[in-house]
Amino acid sequence: MTRQPALWRLRTIGLNSRNLSQLRALVWLVSVIGCGACRTVPPLAPANLSEPGWTIREGQAVWRPNVKAPEIAGELLVATHRNGETYLQFTKSPLPFVVARITTNHWHIEFVTDDREFSGRGQAPSQIGWLQLAKSVSGTAPPARWHWEKLPDDRWRLENRISGERFEGFLTP
Repeated sequence: MTRQPALWRLRTIGLNSRNLSQLRALVWLVSVIGCGACRTVPPLAPANLSEPGWTIREGQAVWRPNVKAPEIAGELLVATHRNGETYLQFTKSPLPFVVARITTNHWHIEFVTDDREFSGRGQAPSQIGWLQLAKSVSGTAPPARWHWEKLPDDRWRLENRISGERFEGFLTP
């Protein structure tokens, strides 16, 4: 008499060899789809600001991440392309602090010092202030939680009314 305790245990929980093979196929399919979903948004090609069509403005900005945080001052570069693309770089010497890019149907932001990147399709999320700054400086009105204000001497201010995050600065005309 042969002994088959493993098969007996599988039958008690309702699994037979056919169901087990279907379960394996399902696990394999979910794994393949899950691994493929890790990069649903293709990376944007690097921006070439020396190409024709870019308007580059440089200046200074002060960023306050929230009401209690200290202000961080740095150099700001905002480039807009006639096709609607916007590129923003905030530099705290000697390296870039934040690099953001918005196209007509994609957005990407990299926090260089934290080694973090986020990207997506469609409209830029309203909670990421740097993306709202890039859009506001380019002439697009910010979402309701943000307040954009033009100040004297070509200065501007963008502030999140909920979190207290604030950007203030100027760019060359």
